[in-house]
Amino acid sequence: MNDLVRTANLLSLKNKAISLNNLCFSYGEERAILTDINLEIASGETVGLIGANGAGKTSLFLTICGILKPTYGEVKLFDRPIKAGQFNPEIGLVFQNPDDQLFCPTVRDDIAFGLENIELSPEEIETRINAALSLTGVTHLAERVSHQLSGGEKCMVAIAAVLAMLPQIVLYDEPSANLDLRARRRLIKFLQSSHETTVVSSHDLELIIEVCDRVIMLNQGRIVAEGKPQEIMSNAGLMEANGLEVPHSLTHYHQ
Repeated sequence: MNDLVRTANLLSLKNKAISLNNLCFSYGEERAILTDINLEIASGETVGLIGANGAGKTSLFLTICGILKPTYGEVKLFDRPIKAGQFNPEIGLVFQNPDDQLFCPTVRDDIAFGLENIELSPEEIETRINAALSLTGVTHLAERVSHQLSGGEKCMVAIAAVLAMLPQIVLYDEPSANLDLRARRRLIKFLQSSHETTVVSSHDLELIIEVCDRVIMLNQGRIVAEGKPQEIMSNAGLMEANGLEVPHSLTHYHQ
């Protein structure tokens, strides 16, 4: 969908798409979920976010999107501070479970839902729906009932619904969870060809290797390592210390 390749490509790769400055988050008086997160992601970059369960990956995504309000620190998208609770059209989040996003009678209705709430003309809505369906390869599913689709089909429809909003940044939370091998391979090829600034949180470390330019490792709400995926994830001591295992493809990797 060339018209969805769009605005983000007009921005220099040197521009900062995401800037996190001393970001902290906690639920009430409970222990900190995120602590002193400082991170910059360039426009057009594809970054992997890894860490054991409970490391803070989903909370970080929800804070970047403005769904959660930081207890301290700042989130900037393209150098503009965001305020929690406000709609931020430049960023889209694909949830781990597509059923959390798909609830309308048909696939077309699910993709139209967000568009109908931002005061677009019917013609523009139709154009964006068709472009999103085409880009994600699900045009043939447009009139199907979303909850009757396979896991892989639901995943691509959820992505289509987000991309129809024309975000410049897309966050993917465990996108390959519960996909079969063929659907997973299709997802990887799609992510490799995407043009948005992309952050992928996943336990599927082989997917991170194939898709991402850089990887960020979280442990107990802190960034403990970042760098090239092969270098970070081939470090057996680092991986073990943070509750992870070296991916099979990197067991013989030499830095």
